[in-house]
Amino acid sequence: MTAGRANGWLRGPGDQRATYLELFFDLAFVFALAQLSYALLEDLSWSGAGRALVLLLAVWWVWFTTAWITELFDPQRPAIQVLTIAIMVGALVMAVALPGAFGAGGLIFAAAYVLIHVGRDFFLAIALRGHELRRTTVRGLFWFGVSALPWLAGALTHGAGRAILWSLAVALDYAAYLFRHPTPRVGRTPTAQLPSVAEHLAERYRQFFIIALGELILVTGLTLRGTGFTTYGTPAFIVAIGTTVLLWRIYIYRAGELLSAAIAAAPDRARLARSVSYTHLVMVAGAGCTAVGAEVTIAHPLEAGRPAWAVVLLGGPVLFLAGRAAFEYTVFSQVSRGRLIGLAVAVALIPALVRLPPLLVGVAAAAVLAGVALADAARARAHPVEAPSPPGAAG
Repeated sequence: MTAGRANGWLRGPGDQRATYLELFFDLAFVFALAQLSYALLEDLSWSGAGRALVLLLAVWWVWFTTAWITELFDPQRPAIQVLTIAIMVGALVMAVALPGAFGAGGLIFAAAYVLIHVGRDFFLAIALRGHELRRTTVRGLFWFGVSALPWLAGALTHGAGRAILWSLAVALDYAAYLFRHPTPRVGRTPTAQLPSVAEHLAERYRQFFIIALGELILVTGLTLRGTGFTTYGTPAFIVAIGTTVLLWRIYIYRAGELLSAAIAAAPDRARLARSVSYTHLVMVAGAGCTAVGAEVTIAHPLEAGRPAWAVVLLGGPVLFLAGRAAFEYTVFSQVSRGRLIGLAVAVALIPALVRLPPLLVGVAAAAVLAGVALADAARARAHPVEAPSPPGAAG
């Protein structure tokens, strides 16, 4: 392909809104996140949480790299549409294999992950011959080829060996992006080619967090369907839905609404976009833990408390608030006091409530989130207008 034809693949500078193709692609991740919650629920232990984290990082990286592709290239082009749908199919295969990824489904999960990344960059490297972006895809192809070795080697081992090799593999994937894919004879990816389009990125991150909340609602509804409207399960369902609403409200308050303006105002858009990616990853992890907590609360509302149950019921809001505080800092260069107090209270409640029934712990978690939401409302009345001021911005 000539450079002129390749330029025709690029997304226009004024076309920053997410397309229907991207929204369609996101549907696969509702299922993937639900599968992650199921995998964690099946093994509520520190080792189980570690394995779930590795799987979440892999799922997130498929979504993030595809969002990057649809920022650079025009999703209306048939070739990009076919590529995106192919990645979606691969993500669905990963999701199906996900609960058994550390068992019999390991090779399917790893092979799908590797094929998504290597196949995508191989396709683009061929399609972009003669264009400067070809070097970017070659860098990706090199580094995903490197990480493919521990991914596939881990799939062929068992137990701790798989966990260690896959942790190494996902660390390679994230580190390569962090250091802009330094590649022999090709160099690093120019900062200008990293994700940085304010409106598109902001919309995509908001959409993915809404997907995480959608998964929470889905899990909550399916759990109630399984248990029926019991005397204490129904109030637990109401608490879970209320918690979901609070997560949504706290997320969109100010920083969520002003994200695109913050990216536009940042002196280093690519760096801020990377920070926002990580903060959303933490918030999505918090929503996932909250989904597990909702399942526990509805299915076992008044059973004797267990430490693992208290950790997921309060750990979900802790992760969300930690990610949300970091997100707020990337937009305003400061964190509101109410958010920090809520985070500290949620952490302190974990050891204090380990023996209480899940329903009561869930109510406590919702109360903490309600307190943060009320603090946000009070701040909004006191400061009705706040302009984004990301770290390093002038003024």
